[in-house]
This record gives sequence, structure tokens and C-alpha cells, in this order.
Amino acid sequence: MSFSALLLDPLSHGFMQRGLAAALLVALVCATLSCFLVLRGWSLMGDAVSHAVLPGIIVAELLALPLTLGAFVAGLFTAWLTGRMAGASRIRPDAVMAILFSGMFALGLVLFLKIETDQHLTHILFGNMLGLEWRDVLEIALIALPTTLIVLAKRRDLLLAGFDPAHARAIGLSVSRLDSLLLILLALAIVAAMKAVGVLLVVAMLIAPGAIAALLSQRFDRMLPIAIAAATLSSLAGTLLSFHVDAATGPAIVVFQSGLVALAIAFRRLKSRAAMA
Repeated sequence: MSFSALLLDPLSHGFMQRGLAAALLVALVCATLSCFLVLRGWSLMGDAVSHAVLPGIIVAELLALPLTLGAFVAGLFTAWLTGRMAGASRIRPDAVMAILFSGMFALGLVLFLKIETDQHLTHILFGNMLGLEWRDVLEIALIALPTTLIVLAKRRDLLLAGFDPAHARAIGLSVSRLDSLLLILLALAIVAAMKAVGVLLVVAMLIAPGAIAALLSQRFDRMLPIAIAAATLSSLAGTLLSFHVDAATGPAIVVFQSGLVALAIAFRRLKSRAAMA
């Protein structure tokens, strides 16, 4: 099979076109946020919020509300509760997040098994990228694109609040509001990715691009395009690969991203050895 056939044959199918469009939108928003999460050490926060949306989805289904609304509210509630619990106890924030995301996820599983719902658990957990309709892709775009634009517009303020909060306050920025904004944007990104890659695999898409960028560059202005390029390449390659090997699309994308992380680590080591030689 020729190289052009490898690329174009999958795209002759409507479900592959929709899946690829969704994958690229999710890659864009997750990669943009990924740099902030990795640099600020908020990787576990992304894990906590993504797992915590499960009970929100089930409750929204029960109340006949949009699933994205339930997921968004549950994610924000978990992020808020994490801050409250960490500030009111001696427990480390990472321990609080681990307790909350496992507890919320377990609650979601209990509700799912006790409440009759038309939702498929595997689709919630791992997504259903190739089962998306164009209205689903539009919904993802309406969340992902504005979220990405807000992150890019506020990137300097968010970066300053994370690394030099005293300076941020001195120039009139509200660090608490910027932290809250970042949490809201994180919840929106997870909601956008939910239908495509599920609440479990979105964690990898939120962390891997930023990790790759951090390994390849120490300048934030360079990290953003590297993260976006890595996420885009992974989404494109993973989606096309899943078609040819008849594999699940979301996991294929994450496997490809993991491979890029390994390559970035190897490149960083070779560069360090060359500098020491």
C-alpha cells in the first residue's frame, strides 16, 4: 500500500473524518493546558478532575440535563473541594486529590450500577471517537476553541501567578482568581474531550504533550508550539493507525503519545551526554 493510500483511505469514511476532527480539537485544547499543568505540578489535579466527572454524568442523565453540564459541575466541585480540604487539614494536596478522585470515581460507579441509564460505561471511560456525529464534533469545537483562546490570551498572567505570585500581586493581578480560571479551563477541556477519549484517557492527553515540551525546551514560548505539535501528530497518527490495525482510536493516540515521551527522554539524555563530553 502506498503512503498516500495509508493517509487517504481512512479519510474516505465519514466516521473517520469526524473522529479525526474531534481528535485534533481535543489535542489542541489539552496540549495548550498541558504546559501549565506540568510546569505548576498540577498533573494530579487533571487526574482528579477527569475522574470526578463520572458521578456528574450519571446525575445529569438522571435529571435529563446535558451530560456536559453535569461533568463540568462535578469537575469544578472536586477542584474547589480539593482546595478547601487541603487548606483545612494537614493532609498534603496530592493526598487530598488522590482521595477525592478515587472517591468520586467510586461514587460514579455505584450510581451507574444502581441507576438505569442509556449510557455505556466503556464509552464514558474510554470514549467513542469513531461513533461521534457532526453535532458532537461541533459541541467539542464550541468548548475546545474558546478554551484554547482564553488560555493563550491569559498565558502570561497564568504563568506569572504560578511561578511568582508575589510579583503578580504587586502588579495588581489576583492570584486566586487566576488559579480559579485555570481550574475552570481544565474542567472545560475535560468536558470537551469526554466524548472522544473518555474520562480515563484524557489524563494522558493533558499531561503527555506538556511533558514532551518540557523535555525538549526550557522556554515557555517554545513549549507551547512543541506541545501542540506533539499532540497533533499523536492524534493524526493514532487515528490513522487505529483504522489500519482495527484498534480503539483513543488508546492508539495515547500509546503514540507515550512513545513520543520515551523518545523525548532519550533525546534529552543524549543531549546531556553530548554536552558533558
